[in-house]
Amino acid sequence: MIVRLRLKFVVVSMTLVTLVLLGVFCFFRVTVQTAMEVTGQAVLERVLHQPSTATTFSVQDGSVQLPYFTVSLFSSGDGYTAYVTGGTYDDLENTPVLTEIVSQCLAQEETNGTLPDYNLRYLKENTGFVEQIAFVDVSTLQAALDTTTVTVLQGGIVALLGLLALSCWLSSWVVRPVERAWQQQRQFLADASHELKTPLTVILSNAQLLDTLDLPDPAPRWVEHIHYESQRMKSLVEQMLTLARTDQMRTVAMSQVALWEVVTDSVLSFEPVAFEAGKPIDETIAPDVEVMGDGGKLRQMVSILLDNAIKYGAVGCPIVVTLSKTEKVAKLVVANQGNEIPPAQLKHLFERFYRADQSRGSQVGFGLGLSIADSIAKEHKATLKAESDETSTRFICTIPLKK
Repeated sequence: MIVRLRLKFVVVSMTLVTLVLLGVFCFFRVTVQTAMEVTGQAVLERVLHQPSTATTFSVQDGSVQLPYFTVSLFSSGDGYTAYVTGGTYDDLENTPVLTEIVSQCLAQEETNGTLPDYNLRYLKENTGFVEQIAFVDVSTLQAALDTTTVTVLQGGIVALLGLLALSCWLSSWVVRPVERAWQQQRQFLADASHELKTPLTVILSNAQLLDTLDLPDPAPRWVEHIHYESQRMKSLVEQMLTLARTDQMRTVAMSQVALWEVVTDSVLSFEPVAFEAGKPIDETIAPDVEVMGDGGKLRQMVSILLDNAIKYGAVGCPIVVTLSKTEKVAKLVVANQGNEIPPAQLKHLFERFYRADQSRGSQVGFGLGLSIADSIAKEHKATLKAESDETSTRFICTIPLKK
């Protein structure tokens, strides 16, 4: 839980920071792009009206010269004749390139715009006698914008990596009180469960001793009630202690386990109980299904699923147990017929002390069994999920096969 909480903190903080940096970058890009367009437009106007001062524009403490040229168009029969009237280009006069540039410019209705094929920005002006067009090479401006963009992106990536490291460190500091409280809660649960086992054992022993004595009525019934409730209390304490140990255990001692044998043995153990309850077990178990894990804990998980199916299955309907495998995983399905569990309750089945009474009958239980089974599945890097519809309720466990 603590790891997930830290991960959520890092994800949320990094998402917010990334969005802020992305917004700043977009604003910077648009602002610089607009400024360069304004600069290019200003240079074009100076080219047309003040040629002698139009070859440079200011950049911080210096100036940059933009290649430019101006063209005058004169009507000639069915077409026009273009003359280069000034600029920094010496080899454009009477060339196919000039003809293509002018043609693309005239094909556009706007008086000013760009020619992406040639990295040129143009401005057209018609004086009545002659049409003049000024062209400025904006490749320098675009290169400056691209270089600045790459620099800003690199700086942003470095900043994000630094913020990621800082977020990871801060997440540990932020969740430290929660982690401390969680550890204290787990320790309390383990200690309380352990301490309760001794008095419960004494109570059960005395109840059994009283049961052997010839006591007048209604004393035997009282002793029976004491014995019954003590057994229930002992079962609850043992389940709480199992959960506490599961929470405190970081890793599982892994070894090769024949899962098909574990499932077969568990089914054989529960067959008398299921037969007595009128819910026979119908198993289909694939052989040679082997996984890495703790055989005892896997047996406990299968037993919990079988016990749950027998408790809440419909009388007269079989409990279906299926074990199969694919190339990478083993799939265990324990299904029982009965009332459908609504989706709103289905997602809470693996929570501690949760019991969906309305959908699962009036069976006695503490709501800890499925939580223990889910914890065991997580320890084995497996997934345990529940499905329910009108036909059956199914618990499906997917475990990685032994590599």
